Amino acid sequence: MSIKPLAFRLRPKTIEDIIGQKHLVGEGRIIRRMVEAKQLSSMILYGPPGIGKTSIASAIAGSTKFAFRTLNAVTSNKKDMEVIAAEAKMSGKVILLLDEVHRLDKAKQDFLLPFLENGMITLIGATTSNPYHAINPAIRSRCQIFELHSLSIDDMTEALQRALHDRENGLGSYQVTIEEEALHHFAQASNGDLRSSLNALELAVLSSTPTINGTIQISLAVAEECLQKKRFSHDKNGDAHYDVLSSFQKSIRGSDTNAALHYLGRLIEAGDLVSIARRLLVIAYEDIGLANPQAGPRILAAIESAERLGFPEARIPLATAVIELCLSPKSNSAITAIDKALQDIRDGKSGEVPAHLKDSHYKGAKELSRGIGYKYPHDYETGWVKQQYLPTALQHATYYEPKETGKFEKALATIYRKLNS
Repeated sequence: MSIKPLAFRLRPKTIEDIIGQKHLVGEGRIIRRMVEAKQLSSMILYGPPGIGKTSIASAIAGSTKFAFRTLNAVTSNKKDMEVIAAEAKMSGKVILLLDEVHRLDKAKQDFLLPFLENGMITLIGATTSNPYHAINPAIRSRCQIFELHSLSIDDMTEALQRALHDRENGLGSYQVTIEEEALHHFAQASNGDLRSSLNALELAVLSSTPTINGTIQISLAVAEECLQKKRFSHDKNGDAHYDVLSSFQKSIRGSDTNAALHYLGRLIEAGDLVSIARRLLVIAYEDIGLANPQAGPRILAAIESAERLGFPEARIPLATAVIELCLSPKSNSAITAIDKALQDIRDGKSGEVPAHLKDSHYKGAKELSRGIGYKYPHDYETGWVKQQYLPTALQHATYYEPKETGKFEKALATIYRKLNS
């Protein structure tokens, strides 16, 4: 038995072996087309840990038969890159998987760029950070950027079953009997991190004592112990999970701090940081909105802190965010306003843009962006002048109805009413 972890041994050798990420490697999709056409370009793969960034890189190399090398932007030095560059000059092309590519320093970057330009090195950068924020523009501009999605429970189950039956690299040489609930727990509790699930499954098999007939029995209790996560109450289709998310938002909307913290705790136990973060941001703008407009940026800061910290410490900024949202004044005036506007558009109520608002740059520089009859607000002492902006068919439409649940929107309401009197 190899001492390499199960997740390492089971890395796909060809593009067809990849589990999940069908939006990139499925039939007719972009990475599949690049491989089949043997027209690879450098790329950055980003997404949560354990979802297949390295697997896609190794599968691309296996499918194209190019030399494949792996470096880490933090721990590998310039000399390591020089070795790969020399190999690329000899063979004509090397695929380089560069982990933590967002940490690439300037010296390494400057060395690497010419080889990306001439195509000798095809870079596959892997990162858990958003490349649009974290990666140097010089590297980013030379790469295609692809977002990987968390694996579904079905994807995870398929990978686990494959591991259990693979005799060459997996656990197929063992006689394993696994309870359905235990298999589901391995698939669900690691929150899409396949590496974590596979390594926990291997631990369960190797640490269990076989029965008299040589069978290894994996129970739910063993799965919980090996993953170090208790089973979270989900039904088979995941409906219970969405019930908890719904209850989480409704508790915050209802300003019930204790209930919201309870549901946050359940989501933390499920390890679902992605869903927590998304729901908190939605709440900040949908339910709090203009009653406390600074809630949005503060919640985003709390989420970014949680993502950097990871669990268990992530629970602290998340709890802070939940308590603030619960106790903030609430206003849904923004979402209500845009939904009304969208409904009119979908109902075919739009009309022609008023003539004085139309772009008339063809009139010359002096008339740039000023239509005939347009009154330029900055020409008036008040900075505002009454004129028609909505199409005639909708000139009396009202979408925004301010609430006065917070001092900020009270001030907005005063200005709004004055402008519309």
